[in-house]
Amino acid sequence: MPVQKFAVADANFERLERQEPAIDTANLVDQRHGGPVTIGYGRYGPGAVLEEAIAVHDTMIVLEGEVSVTSDTGTVAAGPGDIVYMPEGERVTIRAAEAGALTAYVTYPHWQEARL
Repeated sequence: MPVQKFAVADANFERLERQEPAIDTANLVDQRHGGPVTIGYGRYGPGAVLEEAIAVHDTMIVLEGEVSVTSDTGTVAAGPGDIVYMPEGERVTIRAAEAGALTAYVTYPHWQEARL
């Protein structure tokens, strides 16, 4: 796979069946491309909440807005430029602020395969 650059304009956001209606994801690199990681964007509507048992190592970069991530170890708040790491096996609640949020993510291995 060659060196590539991606922008939000390249993203094709999709809503997954089991996600809250206000949360969309857009994979730009995943298992279909032969690499070891998934790279994409997440778009959270105002006040959107995602409760998830993390099935992969997930790194989220907040690009716009704010999110809070709560786990057994506490809550972290993150805004533009902040990075949140969520290890495999952790139970988290991701909550977008009232203005919503745009994030980028990198997961290892591929999150879609792990959710099957």
